[in-house]
Amino acid sequence: MKRPHRRQFLHLAAAAAVLPAMSRSARAQSYPSRPITMIVPFPAGGATDVIARIMAERMRGPLGQPIIIENIGGADGSVGVGRTARARPDGYTICLGIDGTFVLNAAFYSLPYDVLNDFVPISPLATGPTVLVGRKTMPAKDLSELIAWLKAHPNEASIGMNTLGFRLSALRFQKQTATQLNIIPYRAAGSVVGDLVAGQIDLAIGTLTTHLPLLRAGSENAYAVQAETRSALAPDIPTFIEMGWPALTYTIWYGLFAPRGTPRNIIGKLNAAAVEALGDPAVQSRLVELGYKAFPRDQQTPEALAALQRADPEKWWPLIKAFGIKAE
Repeated sequence: MKRPHRRQFLHLAAAAAVLPAMSRSARAQSYPSRPITMIVPFPAGGATDVIARIMAERMRGPLGQPIIIENIGGADGSVGVGRTARARPDGYTICLGIDGTFVLNAAFYSLPYDVLNDFVPISPLATGPTVLVGRKTMPAKDLSELIAWLKAHPNEASIGMNTLGFRLSALRFQKQTATQLNIIPYRAAGSVVGDLVAGQIDLAIGTLTTHLPLLRAGSENAYAVQAETRSALAPDIPTFIEMGWPALTYTIWYGLFAPRGTPRNIIGKLNAAAVEALGDPAVQSRLVELGYKAFPRDQQTPEALAALQRADPEKWWPLIKAFGIKAE
């Protein structure tokens, strides 16, 4: 058997070295060739899950593959986000999270991943207001009456919430109004609602999406939304700003992320699918029905989500540390 000449050998070695890169490139070019998993780091039925299902269904068309929702709750969303961080960066595992999971949790938990550096932003999706509500039998009928009642009854009222972002809101409410409440953390929004309607807790902070049906049914009282303007879905609920508490504004944002190392062209395809979905009037209408607003078209970019994610720590992490909040 003749041995190859040195030049032939070098050509063969170079070709062999190029094959893996060509293979990766080919896979990226043909992406997606199978279903994509979208991790939702909260239990099914909550606001994040609802938005994920709306987006997954509409993104299916431009991607040509179904998107399967996988709900992985626990530790305020950090379990599901951790699963995303450990996933192969091939575009087949993405995560739909919120500011709490991709910013705030880093100040509450000792995480096995870096929220700012272990993920690649795909696109910001929507923002939505949060609302302070009370059980139907609360004696206070508006925010001013509520604050007066809480001051007259320190540590008698309980307030429930299911994310650390809402817990931060509750602590800020206490500090700003000089009131004292028993703060009770929950794993799921449904549990908060159930206990509030049953009278097991007195107050709650949550998304307008979660509480609006009960407010419309008269099963809860609304005191104020934390947005800068009133919601078109609930125009009778005043803002904290109107009621003289501008420091108590807080708006949740939702965004899509992939594991660090996901190829840029795959991120581009996922972003294009998300942008097409958000541009669909039916999707926009559905989001509005739920109390959400899609980000403007010029902000639906990976760069815009990265900027948003990196700006929030400067705002919230010092407050979290000042309050000395610990995860429970």
